[in-house]
Amino acid sequence: MTGNTPLDAVKRLRPPGLRLPRLRVSRRLRAAGRAAVPVGIAVVDGLLVNGLGPGPGLWVALVAAGALVARRRWPELVLLVGLPGLYAGHLAFAPLIALYCLADRRRSVAVGVVGAAAVALAQFLPYPIAGLPELAPDRETLITALDSCVLGAGAVVLGRTARLRRERQREIAQAREREHRLLAERTLSTERAWLAREMHDVVAHQVSLISLQAGALQVGDPDAATVRTTAGVVRDLSAKTLTELQHMVGVLRADGVAPSTLAPQPRLADLPALVRDSGLRATLTAPEAAGHWPRAVERAAYRTVQEALTNVRKHAPGAEVDIQVQPLDGGLGVEIRNTPADGAAAPPDLPGGGHGLAGLRERAQLLGGSFRSEREPGGGFRILAVFPCRGAF
Repeated sequence: MTGNTPLDAVKRLRPPGLRLPRLRVSRRLRAAGRAAVPVGIAVVDGLLVNGLGPGPGLWVALVAAGALVARRRWPELVLLVGLPGLYAGHLAFAPLIALYCLADRRRSVAVGVVGAAAVALAQFLPYPIAGLPELAPDRETLITALDSCVLGAGAVVLGRTARLRRERQREIAQAREREHRLLAERTLSTERAWLAREMHDVVAHQVSLISLQAGALQVGDPDAATVRTTAGVVRDLSAKTLTELQHMVGVLRADGVAPSTLAPQPRLADLPALVRDSGLRATLTAPEAAGHWPRAVERAAYRTVQEALTNVRKHAPGAEVDIQVQPLDGGLGVEIRNTPADGAAAPPDLPGGGHGLAGLRERAQLLGGSFRSEREPGGGFRILAVFPCRGAF
């Protein structure tokens, strides 16, 4: 998106190839500037109060100003150095800056209160101290006392506020970092759960095909040509399964990837090949407009059919399967019906993964759809999944 700031406008007007100069200031130079500014203010304050002529007052002010260089590391010592000058009236800003740093750098409230009291007394008490008995409890004295208290308390309040603000910013940054980490972990967990479903669907389907081919060799009386053909099919299926596993394991080892990296993803256009290679007596009715539906919907429909065919091979060998993939309720409906096993072939001895139908139900729910599986009165089985198109990707 094009920016609308004055700098962006200047960039658009400049001739091609002309670069605007950049002001590059190193971190050390910025830190030196931040350290020198308060010292400079204190020096100017001392010169304005004491004049340019040499004298004790000017030297006291310059020493207090120079001590501000160490205000972050030793704020208590810097404050003690500046208090005599404040009491004698030779300077004002140096002890206030030191008190601000004291409240900012020290967590103890008592330390800030003691520092504020010391500054208030140094500002209020007369110089020399011999004039203390001459103070009268009049309006001027009360205003001076109030002014001194506000001066000390104000520096402490500003320092504490800066400290609390810095701590709050640090807490916010840590909270955001934790939030980003949790979000990344959640995203990674979601991706790996998605990969686990994909791995189950792919491997279960391929292994069931291998078992079907091996079972055909076991129960039949094949000739050499049939054995070679079946062995080639088993070899191709095994190589395809290993390729899928290697790809998915590589993705699982990564720190986090988008599901789109598992390319190519199955679509509705791949259903005829899936049904043809299943080795089952299956009929398919599917929409001709491939790519018309969202990718996630087409992928979910493909996996639903794939898992249903796998279950038929495992639990109802020899059954007839009818697959209907049609628009339904504003989305895409997938209905798979199979007849009971014909009894001519024994079911392959394959362990159940325990995640097939549950994974299909979860896949449908993730897309905001519905899933239902049930046995039919005649002994067959029916699966119906509906995937809405709104919100799918």
